[in-house]
Amino acid sequence: MKLCVVGGGSTYTPELVDGIARLRDTLPVSELTLVDPDARRLDLVGGLARRIFQRYGHPGVIRTTSVIDEGVEGAGAVLLQLRVGGQAARQVDETLPLACGCVGQETTGAGGLAKALRTVPVVLGIADRVAALAPDAWIIDFTNPVGIVTRALLDAGHRAVGLCNVAIGFQRRFADALGVPPGDIRLGHVGLNHLTWERAVHLNGEDVLPKLLAEHAGDLASDIGLPAALIRRLGVVPSYYLRYFYEHDAVVAEQLAAPSRAEEVAAIEEQLLEMYADPALNEKPRLLEERGGAFYSEAAVDLVASLSGDRGDVQVVNVRNRGRLPFLSDEAVIEVPARVTAAGADPLPVDPVEPLYAGLIAHVSAYEELALEAALKGGVDRVADALLAHPLIGRSSTATELAGRLVAANAAHLPWAVGA
Repeated sequence: MKLCVVGGGSTYTPELVDGIARLRDTLPVSELTLVDPDARRLDLVGGLARRIFQRYGHPGVIRTTSVIDEGVEGAGAVLLQLRVGGQAARQVDETLPLACGCVGQETTGAGGLAKALRTVPVVLGIADRVAALAPDAWIIDFTNPVGIVTRALLDAGHRAVGLCNVAIGFQRRFADALGVPPGDIRLGHVGLNHLTWERAVHLNGEDVLPKLLAEHAGDLASDIGLPAALIRRLGVVPSYYLRYFYEHDAVVAEQLAAPSRAEEVAAIEEQLLEMYADPALNEKPRLLEERGGAFYSEAAVDLVASLSGDRGDVQVVNVRNRGRLPFLSDEAVIEVPARVTAAGADPLPVDPVEPLYAGLIAHVSAYEELALEAALKGGVDRVADALLAHPLIGRSSTATELAGRLVAANAAHLPWAVGA
């Protein structure tokens, strides 16, 4: 199989390459093509990628190109991991909302909307080239905000599945705490991308979540940045991103008092690129763990292997709702366990969702629909409407002010914003 990675110059691409090399029996890749407009990054990451393949004795060929058509032509799967505007745009996403008293985060709230506005049109353009040059290929979207981007791809008729590493991260944490292989763990994972809860942890048919909370609540709480008393009371494990909702004011205070994550990542990336330039380096460096994206490689390899090999196993992915959450439209994109075959990902039935979670899911899903409309059609008013609908904003004056600021700050990436 030819596998194409759009955004292949990312500093965490070696994590993906390492997984492909290690798991070649799971997913045989004859050619890995990395596509990126940044020639420097592409050269450094491509060089390390080749050395990683060589270290593992992987027979596949690694190619690099800045031309989308060259990358996607003939591919069996195309992985999207791009960042329109780079870390500079992320810095704006994470700091501009703070001026209005709102959380500054690249996938949640106003920052997530800004990223969607920049990203959706670019992704749809790439997907059109995939449809023309590799019509049988699956598009795996790892590009944030995953739920909105995946919905855009599906609405446009593309063969796409959204992927996030939150679920596989929990699976690995729970397995480690229980001393069992990760493959033995099945998650009761439900919600939207970056808005999920683990309501059950199945081991050999038994729900061991009560045991995990009784014995490991403190460690789990530390991982997700929420009080142990809260997760014990709820009886679930929220994703880290729920902290932006449950501890909003505390998070804003922390963000105002510290450098942004974008600044931290930019510094880490420069260190990583210096390491990648070393011709003796032939493995992913430990520093890469601080960059993010843990276990992405395993999740991506498993998903592509199941789509291409018709394995019929269960994985947590972003898919159409199809009635699984009856309080959402069938067209909404949800993040739940799904059976993955050559026909795509079919979400499994979901136990009724408690009002405490269903209400927030419905609220954010409505925002995502408005965000996608703003990304596709443009207009400051549409941006303001999406912000007004978001539970982290939801105030008319704040939404109006943020909309104007976000559009102005991102005008270089929004053709419709000229003169707005």
